[in-house]
Amino acid sequence: MSSSRHSAPELFSQLDVTTGSSPQSVHTAREEGTALLRDVLAAQDRTNELLEELIGTMAAQQKQRANELTQWRSAHPDLAYACREAAESLSRVQIEYLNRMTDEINENSEDMVEGEFMLNEFIDRFGPRLAHLNGVIQVLAQLSSVSNPANSQH
Repeated sequence: MSSSRHSAPELFSQLDVTTGSSPQSVHTAREEGTALLRDVLAAQDRTNELLEELIGTMAAQQKQRANELTQWRSAHPDLAYACREAAESLSRVQIEYLNRMTDEINENSEDMVEGEFMLNEFIDRFGPRLAHLNGVIQVLAQLSSVSNPANSQH
């Protein structure tokens, strides 16, 4: 009956471990590391190309905007001058507003630190006005007849 029994598959297989396989795996790891570094370098090169394109696009947009503002100023010299005067007047208003705001901060700073209500009240009172005032002054200054010092390279 022993001859009729099927032989069971072996549970263990033989592995051939030699000293020659170790340097080959180190060499393969070095090759993989080199390949990864090449991939990283290629990705950095692509990123640099994209950044150069982005800078070029942004520079072209800024140049176009500057040209449009110059054309607008040339087409409306009186209005550009009036915008400059208005920007200067609003700058004086802004200085006075900042003086009042800093006085209030100095007088009520302890209350603002201790109570959230006072801080919120202060921000609600001064914040939106200051933001809008800054925006209006910026628009008027851009439309004014005096060009930016960075653009005036005569």
